[in-house]
Amino acid sequence: MEQAYNHHVSVMLDEVIEYANLKKNSKVLDMTLGRAGHSSEFLKRIPEGFLYGVDQDKEALTFSEERLSKIGTNFKTIDSNFAEVPELLKEQNIQDFDFIFFDLGVSSPQFDDPKRGFSYRLDGPLDMRMNQNQELSAKTIVNEWPVSKLIEIFYRYGEEKFAKQIAFQIDKVRHEKEISTTFELVDIIKSALPQKVLKQKGHPAKQVFQALRVAVNDELTVFEKSLLDALDMLNSDGRAVVITFQSLEDRICKSIFKEKSTLDIPEGLPVIIKEEAPFELISRKPILPSEEELNNNNRSHSAKMRILRKR
Repeated sequence: MEQAYNHHVSVMLDEVIEYANLKKNSKVLDMTLGRAGHSSEFLKRIPEGFLYGVDQDKEALTFSEERLSKIGTNFKTIDSNFAEVPELLKEQNIQDFDFIFFDLGVSSPQFDDPKRGFSYRLDGPLDMRMNQNQELSAKTIVNEWPVSKLIEIFYRYGEEKFAKQIAFQIDKVRHEKEISTTFELVDIIKSALPQKVLKQKGHPAKQVFQALRVAVNDELTVFEKSLLDALDMLNSDGRAVVITFQSLEDRICKSIFKEKSTLDIPEGLPVIIKEEAPFELISRKPILPSEEELNNNNRSHSAKMRILRKR
């Protein structure tokens, strides 16, 4: 059964390869290695290059190392939160990458394993930790954080309209008994929502589960810091490709890419400045999955890909 959790279809694989612009000696940094779906294709294309793959999920790292070793030996995995990786690499004088990749989706094996607690469709412990060695879990947040904080994260990270009602319902239940499973939380969320919302398309717990996952793993702060640091490690003509799956992540990526590719010219200058911004947007609008992929890979539906090139 464990092996079933390792099945993962990589999102927008063809598009990523197309925009990666890999050469046979490219130096690649995959900040979100997962089960190496993308990285196994990177490694095939860089026989004289080198691949660094980052993840904080030990199960994923073990699986990826075995998968990549069947392709080549010119890779190294790094067991770390990707916010810490740029500093770790700089300490070892490992910089100047030709391609840096972020895939911010939770991998299918994590979603499909009930004991990881990511899915509102599977009953399991309220966990949601990417790094299973950290203390903070979804169970801690749901049972111990104040109502005001729950409302804040449901609004901010889940964009949940009924954040207040759901938070108060959670508080009511947790005073009676500990909330310890995903299905217990789903039932509480459903009981807090009006019937017209429950009849709408989509799962009623989706946004709260997203909010909890983001809060447990501090995803937005970590992503913003690591993306800014990663761009500093790109070679001239190097590219960064980012795939996001929710609006908050995409907003951060869009903002950083716009800032890096725009020259800040003071108003009122009497001369035309010919200097260029240090980065160039490869596509002004995000690249979206093809119709074929949307039909074949349900996890691709909210994916957006953005590409930035260092001049």
